[in-house]
Amino acid sequence: MKRILIIEDNEDLAFGLRNNLEIEGYDVLTAATGTAGVQRAREFLPDLILLDLMLPEMGGFEVLKTLREIGSQAAVLILTARGEEMDKVTGLRLGADDYVTKPFGLMELLARVEALLRRTTVPDSVDDASAEDSLHIGTIEICPDSRSVRRDGKIVDLAPKEFDLLLELVRRDGAVVSRMELMKTVWGHSSAVVSRTVDTHIAELRRKLEEDSANPKMIITVRKAGYRIGS
Repeated sequence: MKRILIIEDNEDLAFGLRNNLEIEGYDVLTAATGTAGVQRAREFLPDLILLDLMLPEMGGFEVLKTLREIGSQAAVLILTARGEEMDKVTGLRLGADDYVTKPFGLMELLARVEALLRRTTVPDSVDDASAEDSLHIGTIEICPDSRSVRRDGKIVDLAPKEFDLLLELVRRDGAVVSRMELMKTVWGHSSAVVSRTVDTHIAELRRKLEEDSANPKMIITVRKAGYRIGS
């Protein structure tokens, strides 16, 4: 059974989310403060965390940063206020995997949760014969099995979805991939509503991997079409 932690100080919202997620078959815990959320994440070891940004004691951004610093690999879905674009960008940069904007529909939230859990599921064992060789783009080395990336031999710290996005583009071997297709293959969504998520993650990949992120040579934008890996 997949475990979900809800860190949300609105008691009614947290109660409603917990009930609906439990109906879907998830094991769910809640926390009403940022401090309690971090502690429960340590003990409960959730597969996914629903994280509100406006929390007492410790804000959502600090909670997210702390979770990643202590090594939590849980998928994180942040809950943001309508129109707060910088909240979304900051959350993704700190290691969140996706976001929903309040007020959100229950069916949308459940679809996001299901998609994130499906994309972050790791097999219990890996057959050595099926191990994938490292991939290279210039000075960038990508190891799919260890989910690690090196630039000039040095480890680059990528968020889980940044790694998935990079790997998806590299595996296309220079072919153009649309935002809609990336949303479907990397995030499991089929709606264009959250296409800005792709752009934000692309910007972060360029910042971390390109020599000049303003003039990218590795991750190329193809106008009105999508993105591709440069030759």
